[in-house]
Amino acid sequence: MPTTRVDLHVKVLNDTVIRRAKAADIDVLVYAPHFTRLPTIRERAAAYSDDDILVVPAREVFTGSYRDRKHVLAIGLEECVPDYITLDGALTELARQDAAVLAPHPGFLTVSLTPADIEAYRDRIDAVETYNPKHAPHNNRRARRLADTHGMPAFGSSYAHLAGTVGEVWTTIDTTITSGSELAAALRDGVSRTVDHDTGLSHYRQRIAEKLHLGYENTWEKLDRVVLSGMERTHPRQVAYDGRFDDVAVY
Repeated sequence: MPTTRVDLHVKVLNDTVIRRAKAADIDVLVYAPHFTRLPTIRERAAAYSDDDILVVPAREVFTGSYRDRKHVLAIGLEECVPDYITLDGALTELARQDAAVLAPHPGFLTVSLTPADIEAYRDRIDAVETYNPKHAPHNNRRARRLADTHGMPAFGSSYAHLAGTVGEVWTTIDTTITSGSELAAALRDGVSRTVDHDTGLSHYRQRIAEKLHLGYENTWEKLDRVVLSGMERTHPRQVAYDGRFDDVAVY
């Protein structure tokens, strides 16, 4: 049976990332950087794709306000979707575009879909992440139970914010995938898959490095983005969205 090894969520993309992915026999990388508009993501994904690896553009949409933030990962988008819109508004737009909708790091800190969200939107979510290096072991176990309880397909990703984490986690999907649309279709259709990850001291150290980076991201990097740099390019009030999301914007 043909299979495709996929890292379903990375935040960083450069030559080192591609080398590491190829060394780990990754066939497909899903690239979804924070606060970056879809045309830019597409351009970078195309620049790093070649005959050996496909880089698929995606968006991790930050729904809700800073006090009630819930992330959803969308693969197969045709049009831009901003951050800071309601969860229901985001899911409605993703359904309109027939995108695959994934729940990254469920129940993690204050930035994730809760078990109640998964239950409420079960028919609009295509998979739940059950292994993420930033998770503690109990977080991954809880995510696995959540997927099992609701009969949801699972996925795993490196969620790499650091190049060294790429290749540490992968999802093997039981079909051949040669395009972003094929990946989105496989996820929407619930094609069978397995989730695997490296083990041992090296993997543990990389997980710690990612958690330390999370601390930086949520302090100095956030201060620069929110206070010093002005309105994000993915804010729904940006002129690029032409007012289409004003009715579901939270700011």
